[in-house]
Amino acid sequence: MSKLTKNQKMVLGKIEAGKAYTLKEASTLVKEITTTKFDASVDVDVRLGVDPRKANQMVRGVVSLPHGTGKQVRVLALCTPDKETEANTAGADYVGLDEYIDKIKGGWTDVDVIITMPSIMGKIGALGRILGPRGLMPNPKSGTVTNDIGQAVKEVKQGKIDFKVDKTGIVHTSIGKVSFDPDQIRENAKEFVSTLIKLKPSAAKGTYIKSIYLSSTMSAGIKIDPKSIEEI
Repeated sequence: MSKLTKNQKMVLGKIEAGKAYTLKEASTLVKEITTTKFDASVDVDVRLGVDPRKANQMVRGVVSLPHGTGKQVRVLALCTPDKETEANTAGADYVGLDEYIDKIKGGWTDVDVIITMPSIMGKIGALGRILGPRGLMPNPKSGTVTNDIGQAVKEVKQGKIDFKVDKTGIVHTSIGKVSFDPDQIRENAKEFVSTLIKLKPSAAKGTYIKSIYLSSTMSAGIKIDPKSIEEI
């Protein structure tokens, strides 16, 4: 059995086995148990009481985090020439159409979000095999297919994220950075989980929020009491 490092011993000493912490407690604790030398992401994992294999129990949505994600999100706006100024003004990192479609066909996917217009989806459909596996395919449900290009770009830049339950019934997303103060972490996590609760499918029976864990990159997970989500 490998010997525990000093940091590992410190972490084990701070987390009480089997205890479910309040969101407020966890938001402070996640900062204390993070020992990485870089600004780690803060993640939330929520296990839902749904069967994702059934279409009427699929949970997918978008949420605008009050304090953003702390990440620099690279946005590509695929739009017609009359929308290019609007996209640039809103802060898109790349703006254009055919030249970027050709780049993507050549294997370029160095962006985090692609926003486009309904009239252009016919051209982009052919890119599904490249964009789909990377989670980059624009989708009306996530607000990335719209005629209001400027607003969509602005929202993504300010911290709007989309999420989807995976095949095991878990929703995983990053809601900030360890450099955030505890209140910012708590408020972002609360907004995310509250959005999940609003999206509960009518076909889902029994306990909907089965478990919630807060963690940072490479840290242990902190179990959260779901009842504490609504606490101030």
